[in-house]
Amino acid sequence: MNAFRSIRAGLLASILIAGTLPLQGFASQPAAAPATSRSPANRDGQHDFDFEIGNWKTHVSRLQHPLTGSTVWLEYDGTSVIRKIWNGRANLVELEVDGRAGHIELLSLRLYDPALRQWSLNVASSRGGGLGVPTVGGFKNGRGEFYDKETLDGRDILVRFVISKVTADVYRFEQAFSADGGKTWEVNWIATDTRIKGEASHAG
Repeated sequence: MNAFRSIRAGLLASILIAGTLPLQGFASQPAAAPATSRSPANRDGQHDFDFEIGNWKTHVSRLQHPLTGSTVWLEYDGTSVIRKIWNGRANLVELEVDGRAGHIELLSLRLYDPALRQWSLNVASSRGGGLGVPTVGGFKNGRGEFYDKETLDGRDILVRFVISKVTADVYRFEQAFSADGGKTWEVNWIATDTRIKGEASHAG
């Protein structure tokens, strides 16, 4: 299986991301985010990612073969650099990590739609060179949730990407797949980012 099959968002988020990638083995379709993941209608969420702007050390754990019963996790370490664009209505993420399983380089473009009050997370791999279909969603009570639907090895699956802020200098990305319409989820990508010492928080 291609190593990037378990990376979405993302993604990561995230992704990192885990977000959406043009990955071998995937046929992607956009999916509207559940109402619970959208920003409230009276809330402007264009600065939701401001806390993340800056340079971070990243530790990634990736489930090698999602939705197969696999319990083998692969570990990576590296950096994430996040730059603010359009005064917060967009941002660009560059992720670069290495581990025994190899080298991963991902680029994520996050875009805020002020009419829908939703974010779209668009991810590309250096191995592919194209943006995939975005995961979409928003933040509520400091937790970001983004969704998409795809096929994996001939099965329809849902993809969930979660961003949670642990402290001012540490936050977490999680990606999970569901093969039963969202009744159960299997986490396959966990990234913990720690702000590089000397970097001030850009939240505001």
